This record gives sequence, C-alpha cells and structure tokens, in this order.
Amino acid sequence: ASDVYKRQLNEGVVNVATVTTNINRFRPIPRSGSGSGIIIDTSGHVLTSHHVIKAADDGGARLSVTLWDGNEHDATIIGIDPENDLAVIHFDPGDTLLTVIPLGDSTDLRVGQKVLAIGNPFGQDRSLTTGIVSGLSRPVQADDGRIIQEMIQTDASINPGNSGGPLLDAHGRLIGINLSLIHI
Repeated sequence: ASDVYKRQLNEGVVNVATVTTNINRFRPIPRSGSGSGIIIDTSGHVLTSHHVIKAADDGGARLSVTLWDGNEHDATIIGIDPENDLAVIHFDPGDTLLTVIPLGDSTDLRVGQKVLAIGNPFGQDRSLTTGIVSGLSRPVQADDGRIIQEMIQTDASINPGNSGGPLLDAHGRLIGINLSLIHI
C-alpha cells in the first residue's frame, strides 16, 4: 500500500471545490463544497463524482482544482453522468507535469481482493486507506434518492471529502470511484 502511495500516485489525486456566494443581510458569504478527483491525462482532465461538482453544474458556482503542490486552477465541466454519479472536468495545467492515475479493470474483481482508497479531503494532505472488496454489483441509494447500480462495496474507510477519489487495486490501477455521501 505504501509503495503505491510513494510512487507519487497520490499526486494524481486532486481536491475539487465549488464555491458559491450567498447574500446574507446584504453581505456576500462564500460557501464551498469539496471532494476529490483523479487526474486521467496529462492535459488536465479529471474524473470525479457528479455530486462533488453539482453546484457548478447547476450554475452559479466557481469550480476549481487544487494540485498536490497547493496550486489552485479554475476548472470547467466537460461531461456529466448524474445517473452513475460521474463527471469529467478540465483545468489548464500550464507547464506543470501531472501524475496520471493508470486505469485498471474492474470486471474481474473478487470479494476479498485488496483495495486502496486515496482522497484529498478539503485540500489537505492526501489520505490513504486500505481494505478489501467486500461485495460486488451492489445497488446503492444516493442522497437524492437515485439508485446507482453495480457498485463495488469495500471496507476501506471512505471519509467525507474523499468522494470522487480513486479506488485502486493492489498495483495502483484505478478500478472504481470513491463515494461517501450515500444512504444504504
């Protein structure tokens, strides 16, 4: 587990934030939402959960990505799949060399297989938890009542702010997207 983290794969996990401004007694009050995202190519595409960027998708919210080095970049939504709670966003990395999380294959997962979850909660240091696949093809009810099908169940801790981060196999390959804001 620590080898995967030490290979700088943790640098391929970003913080994704939305910031809206509400007016309260004639004063602007910023409110933000936060989650994690996965760098999927060197041009700045990030895979995350739709619920992490929903405020920006609904309009009126600024979307940003914060990298491992603390640099923040404005981002835009490229595509969404609310039914499966997925979104792709993009930011311009400029001259920054990005760490890409390699894609794996979730079709042959087995109950008991070791998995790792990395998140970047609230823009702080990235966190790593480990566990096993504890169930496959699980339907899960999201906060808005939708049923998301074919979910991977794990006993790796998925903490608030880790939604949208990668679920990795033991070799550090992406096999799923973490989701913590659910009701079963």
